[in-house]
Amino acid sequence: MYAIVNKELLPATEATLRVNDLAIQRGYGIFDFFKAINHQPLFLDDHLDRLYQSASILQLPVPYSREELKELFDRLMAKNQLADSGIRVTLTGGYAEDGYTIATPNLVITQQTLPVNTGLHNTGIRLVTYPHQRQLPAAKSIDYLMAVWLQSFVKAQQAQDVLYHQDNRVSECPRSNFFIVTKDDELVTPSHNILHGVIRKQVLQLARARYKVAEKAISLEDIYKAKEAFITSTTKNILPVVQVDDQLIGNGSPGAITSSLGAELLQLIALLTHK
Repeated sequence: MYAIVNKELLPATEATLRVNDLAIQRGYGIFDFFKAINHQPLFLDDHLDRLYQSASILQLPVPYSREELKELFDRLMAKNQLADSGIRVTLTGGYAEDGYTIATPNLVITQQTLPVNTGLHNTGIRLVTYPHQRQLPAAKSIDYLMAVWLQSFVKAQQAQDVLYHQDNRVSECPRSNFFIVTKDDELVTPSHNILHGVIRKQVLQLARARYKVAEKAISLEDIYKAKEAFITSTTKNILPVVQVDDQLIGNGSPGAITSSLGAELLQLIALLTHK
């Protein structure tokens, strides 16, 4: 496998940064991650929009145009020849001589095989809640300190992921957006203090054609009374949530609206990638 560091194509085992990069010294940087299906990047312009937005929030100048980035992605995909893959583009804080000041960012692009389908789309997952609010939530930063630290907690609770909340309002999972379906078949997702996911955007567009949709605050009580729940992300698409903490959602099985939207999303992806 090959990777790219600042436009240079290298074997992944030789793709390195110096130790004084702010990503290493202070955990300062941003990234984005998109899928390529049948060698075709999926929702790439949306991912690039978010990449540039994240860089702006963290005051990182992006030394590459959108077209230059697309050319680098094409170059990497042509070299690695993975039909279906995930591509991560990372922009670091750069080599800081004082270990603290933003310098010229370093660009790192890597490619990997996609995770194997575990069957959880059929059975659904359990989430456990935890009080936390990410810093600068609108930016997709490389700071996953709390998410990584909580992995042992999630496993101890026999859950698959954690759902953050603050002041009785839920926000998001570390790598996913969160939705509920109310008793009245209204689709609701948080709108503030979250990362606006690319798949979240697609699901909202699909749902608005058939259901009432709202982007607003969701309380823990709203979740426990919900008819359905699910999470969305680039790797997971739509993944049903059948339990939050000790409370079953609906009848404890993936709901009809969740399953229907999941099928629609897969149809859209197949249409866009000719697969």
